Amino acid sequence: MSQTLKHQYSAEQSNVFALEARWVVPVLPYGQVLEQHTVIVQAGRILDILPSEQSKKKYPLVQVIVLNDHVLIPGLINLHTHAAMSLMRGLADDKPLMQWLQQHIWPVEKRFVSERFVRQGSLLGCAEMLAGGTTCFSDMYFFPQAVAEAATQSGMRANIGLVVMDFPTAYAHDAEDYVQKGLQARDDWRDSGLLRASLAPHAPYTVSDSTFVNIVTYAEQLGLNIHTHLHETHTEVEDSIKQYGVRPLQRLEALGVLGPNLVAAHGVHLTGAEMKTLAANGAHIAHCPASNLKLASGIAPVTALVNAGVNVAIGTDGAASNNRQDMFAEMRLAALLAKGASSDAESVSAAEALAMATINAAKALGQEADIGSLERGKCADIVAVNLAAIELQPCFNVISHLVYSAGREHVTHVWVAGELKYQKLQGQAGIYANMEPAELKEISTEWQTQLSQYLA
Repeated sequence: MSQTLKHQYSAEQSNVFALEARWVVPVLPYGQVLEQHTVIVQAGRILDILPSEQSKKKYPLVQVIVLNDHVLIPGLINLHTHAAMSLMRGLADDKPLMQWLQQHIWPVEKRFVSERFVRQGSLLGCAEMLAGGTTCFSDMYFFPQAVAEAATQSGMRANIGLVVMDFPTAYAHDAEDYVQKGLQARDDWRDSGLLRASLAPHAPYTVSDSTFVNIVTYAEQLGLNIHTHLHETHTEVEDSIKQYGVRPLQRLEALGVLGPNLVAAHGVHLTGAEMKTLAANGAHIAHCPASNLKLASGIAPVTALVNAGVNVAIGTDGAASNNRQDMFAEMRLAALLAKGASSDAESVSAAEALAMATINAAKALGQEADIGSLERGKCADIVAVNLAAIELQPCFNVISHLVYSAGREHVTHVWVAGELKYQKLQGQAGIYANMEPAELKEISTEWQTQLSQYLA
């Protein structure tokens, strides 16, 4: 940990400390805002949340971190990422999805993706997410062990997708090879308190029926979630009808893929009946509004999905298609798009958008007992947002401000399991507990040079 972090908050080295804030937004109960409250943290979990005056009397010896202009929120959870693709940010902009993939991204991946590429790209992605208040991300990429190493160094919580495809890459040569390598990597970190795994069949257009059936079997036997792309573009749906005679969701339903352990990224092109099917099976949607817009994939029917009873959470997708891994921007866009697409100003309120970025995502990962809200007994994954900036004045509604006005630049402190992993003091650059800016700059410079030479 950096000397600045140690010096500034040595209280955290003890077993218990207090965060005294102007506001606390716990997310649950829904829409609640607590004023002048203190969060007591002990051994990485939330011991208590109570008015600050009561806290001083009940915990008189506890060291206090005072945050007079701040709101405390649960750590944001990015439900769909490809963190290593941070190294491809801006590489092939303004292209539709399949052209973007087939003519640009896949050739670059074939040439450059390696364990080192994935570890360093994921570290860069973790740094971006952590500085923006994201404490947990659900990833899908090659070399999952390298993603795990990056997440561990950063100190973030991660659900690491064990990617599976039916064609060879630098990582694996067939579907069973993908599965076995992924499960072997999972065995290396399965006892980690911050890392979990999910099986990640890339998409219906890259995974065969037999592979999906095998994945369902593995998921049931090992108690793992399934993370896949689904109904992202019209082309995907049309090609499925041509090849299989049914739409992708119908195909996955017949193969037994749908269930409460399924996180389907995008869900842009869904019929009303398909939304009901998702809801009946308890499946979850990872809504990626910026990526869907940038690739011209469309606008997901979030209002209809929510009305149908589907749990919708938010993801950024990778930096190659977004080009930000910024959950504040994504919350705002999700709320605005839902209103514009539905002609309903009440659709996806600020409180709902914040829930999509926290507790809804925790539910999708099956981790709602530990993360996603600030409650007694839950993990102390906490973000402090400074609302004192002039562009945030005046403030009449804190939750509204978090979604519609504030940005990741207003994040000042990020704790994961009660440990400070990032802080940005006024007038200073952000400081990471476990990452050095010089290392991150070296990574970016090296790969920019290599990729630029390849593309020239």
